[in-house]
Amino acid sequence: MKKMTTKQFQILTDINKVWDFLTDIYDRENGSGVAAPFFEHAILASWMDNSYSYLNRFWFDGDRTAAFVFYEAPATDIYFSVRKGYEYLADELIEYAVTTMPNWDNEQQLVLFNGQEYLMEAAKKRGFKKVFEYDDRIFDLRNELNYELPDGYHFVDPKDIDPVKIGKLCWYGFDHGDKGEFTGWDKQDTSFDWTPEKSYKDCLGDIMAPLPHSTHEYDVIIADEQGEYVCYSGMWWVPQNKLAYMEPLCTAPEHRRKGLAAAALSVHCRRMRALGATHMTGGGDPFYEKIGYGMGMHWSFWKREKQDDQKS
Repeated sequence: MKKMTTKQFQILTDINKVWDFLTDIYDRENGSGVAAPFFEHAILASWMDNSYSYLNRFWFDGDRTAAFVFYEAPATDIYFSVRKGYEYLADELIEYAVTTMPNWDNEQQLVLFNGQEYLMEAAKKRGFKKVFEYDDRIFDLRNELNYELPDGYHFVDPKDIDPVKIGKLCWYGFDHGDKGEFTGWDKQDTSFDWTPEKSYKDCLGDIMAPLPHSTHEYDVIIADEQGEYVCYSGMWWVPQNKLAYMEPLCTAPEHRRKGLAAAALSVHCRRMRALGATHMTGGGDPFYEKIGYGMGMHWSFWKREKQDDQKS
């Protein structure tokens, strides 16, 4: 068996290392795990607890990254990305997750995907059982999305995008409050408390200080006749994987079920296909299947009964 080395993740120096590894092994049908934007989108988000990011670990075969174990949100959800040919590390990876990664109040879950059956078998040996599963959706860009923008709305020209308006939309578009809660900001009241569910700061901060691989130039924003932003669809273009990774997508509650999200995704479809993308991510909501998305990755969540040797 090969002699492997390990390294703990360092947030200021290893974001590119993670990105390069995840784009290099990406194979959504055969067990590579999540795409690269999944990790980077979350790593500096205000809803992400980075206190334990030093527990994320790389496995190396010489200079070659073989595996990466990490958490997202909540910190007790553990993910595994493994290069083909290193499936034999499964027991070691699961053991590391169980003994070292966060597990408070018996909430630790292993998040595993289609093609990661070898990890599932290793998890079963440790007493884990599947407790939940779902399928997300992928759009094949050989197909067409042709949903028109409804009357009374318009696409915002990229050169005119206002990040503050996007931040406000993300607040109430993800159901954390309503527009009335933003009067303090509008009055330049710097004491306004943004702490509950910090979607506002996330969207505003990421656009004003972009993450290393974010591609906001491909975002789609829709406004109403008054110029208020009512639908926002972010886009990460990953040319190495011919992947159009849509994240996030939100619509203001009073403007839902009018076809705005479908119209935004139709724009993404045309733009990203022209760049060479072959597929675009969606999510697990039935909305995606309704507008023509096909089967994507299969997510499964594994837990085990509390045992005396579990970390508390």
